[in-house]
Amino acid sequence: MNRLSEENSLYLRQHADNPVHWYPWCDAALDAAKQKNRPILLSIGYSACHWCHVMAHESFEHEATARLMNDLFVNIKVDREERPDLDRIYQLSHQLLTGRGGGWPLTVFLDPVEHIPFFAGTYFPPEPRHGMPSFRDLLCRVRQWYDQNRDEVKGQNNKLREAITAINQPMVKAGPAATGNREAKILEDAAQQLLARHDSVNGGYGDAPKFPQAPLLSAVSALGGPASEAGGELLAKSLKFTLETMARSGLRDHLDGGFFRYCVDATWTIPHFEKMLYDNAMLLPLYAEGAKRWNSPVMKEAAEGIASWLQTSMRHETGGYCASIDADAGGAEGSFHVWHKDEINELLAESSRQIFCRSYGLDQVPNFEGKAWHLVRRLSAGELAKASGDSEQAIEQALEEARSVLVAAREKRVHPTLDSKRLTSWNALLTEGLVRAGLALDRDDWLESADQIIEFIHREAWDGERLFAVYYAGEVKFAAYLDDYAWLLNAIMFFLQARWKDQYLRFATRLGDALLARFQDPEHGGFFFSDAAVEVPIARSMIFQDDATPAGNAIAVSALQKLGALTGELHYTKAAQRCLARSMDLLGQSPLACTSLLPVLQESVNPRPHIIISGTDVQQCEALKQWVNTGYQVDCYLIGQAQDSLPGILSQYLSCEPVTAWVCHGMRCMPPAESREALKQRLEETNGSRHQDGTGPK
Repeated sequence: MNRLSEENSLYLRQHADNPVHWYPWCDAALDAAKQKNRPILLSIGYSACHWCHVMAHESFEHEATARLMNDLFVNIKVDREERPDLDRIYQLSHQLLTGRGGGWPLTVFLDPVEHIPFFAGTYFPPEPRHGMPSFRDLLCRVRQWYDQNRDEVKGQNNKLREAITAINQPMVKAGPAATGNREAKILEDAAQQLLARHDSVNGGYGDAPKFPQAPLLSAVSALGGPASEAGGELLAKSLKFTLETMARSGLRDHLDGGFFRYCVDATWTIPHFEKMLYDNAMLLPLYAEGAKRWNSPVMKEAAEGIASWLQTSMRHETGGYCASIDADAGGAEGSFHVWHKDEINELLAESSRQIFCRSYGLDQVPNFEGKAWHLVRRLSAGELAKASGDSEQAIEQALEEARSVLVAAREKRVHPTLDSKRLTSWNALLTEGLVRAGLALDRDDWLESADQIIEFIHREAWDGERLFAVYYAGEVKFAAYLDDYAWLLNAIMFFLQARWKDQYLRFATRLGDALLARFQDPEHGGFFFSDAAVEVPIARSMIFQDDATPAGNAIAVSALQKLGALTGELHYTKAAQRCLARSMDLLGQSPLACTSLLPVLQESVNPRPHIIISGTDVQQCEALKQWVNTGYQVDCYLIGQAQDSLPGILSQYLSCEPVTAWVCHGMRCMPPAESREALKQRLEETNGSRHQDGTGPK
């Protein structure tokens, strides 16, 4: 009996008609395995995953294969986006068992009592191929080995549990107090390693397959910032080149503006065509801030394209943003996105066809499976204008008209599936992205969208004491994870700098308190990935390494530092400092595995002040804040006319003057300034103040 038809997860419902007797991960499934003394076949994937669909069609929809699965195992399906706690622990198990990185679909065989893996892999073909056994043969051999080696399985379980616990719960080593030298050395090493990994020909940091690696790009941006001393100029150049190359490449959908998950080749030409909310949420501020920093039209166009795609394709009418769009459409990968020459000839007028084909590489050899083209921007309007003698404006207009025609034609095709569940964590990442991008490019509409996401999460995913991770069709499920709390708290702290709302600060303090209560290791510091109230197999994970998204511990440190500094509540900052201290050994060993911690560490070495502005004259307050944001790299909060109800020390910032500003370093604030000149003097007296161009106050 297949038990997936009533599940909210699109991925699970995609397997509801399989002849496999699937369970979701639940007590009934675990009890069945124990009672039958039958090992568990655990399959983990997500709805937009191309190879998950391939294995489903080849094996899970095949009657004979399903019969073997049902006879030999208790079969459990997991959506990794709903249960990242399970995915993380079993991906790590796969790595320990095989010595290789994992991926999706993840195929893991567990013992029925302790739920510890004894064999793991990813995709398996229906017939022997490329050194891999057929999936049916594998099923028989795994079950036979398990039945004949149960004592060995128990011994392996103990070793695997010890290894996973050691990796997931790193200990703090006793040592001398930090002097700053160690931190500076880590930052310098990270900068040099990033430069060594930079692909100076194609952009990016590493070889094929090419992922956007947004957490790594954020670290490059921080280490290559105007105030950085760690290889700054070279890193900045590498980032600019990478962002502009990615914007022109096949990683980007040049018709709707969204970015795909990754490209299979080193030249960023052919992607796997799924689009993930989290990638675009993190790329949006990088492109917007890059456009402002370098006055780059290419980056500005990319940022605006992402934002447009988010609004038109991912925004849900009931609130929040959907999780992903599938790689496949009509059973074929990329069929929604690629073009044949006869289509282009039929759709585009002669006046624009040649320009479009030259601009997007359709005048070259087909780049998709030797028979079709995926759009890659080969020539800019300026380059085409120089070659043709036409004006750049005329060429841009012709390209825009051609794109509009192709968009209309593409709308008539079979669309890839949209996974409309809303994940708190990914929506939190988008909230931060919209705020930062809105501030960089002066887009109030993006700030308004961020505001609406916070309201949606507060209304639908927060019960007054805790967050939930998934929202679908009016129902919330699964206790939220560290990432949900940390990313949302951080997003709200950014939002408060853009638009102050008393109720959002109160929400932030509730989130901070819940984060400490539910996730903190009170003995050694740091934060576990799963809520203390949730039972997880093998061990609770404590994760400092990034994957495609930033490590929750890194973002928790940043968010708690900001919240503690703003409110004067020391328990937030102390928890952040203990977490950072616990990460230091791992960060020193593998800085590029923990790239989200690098900006946090950089900030701890050279903390920037925060400014609180209050007063009775709204216009003067806003003008002063605008002057600060234009000239200085500080955290600036305009709280208006302060109220007694604000938490922590904020209630002390009462001013009967038209405008008053306080410059604070951590918990220490300087005397108030009641004019721009006085505030400038305070900033000049503050060693940590940094001017936007890195030259110092002006």
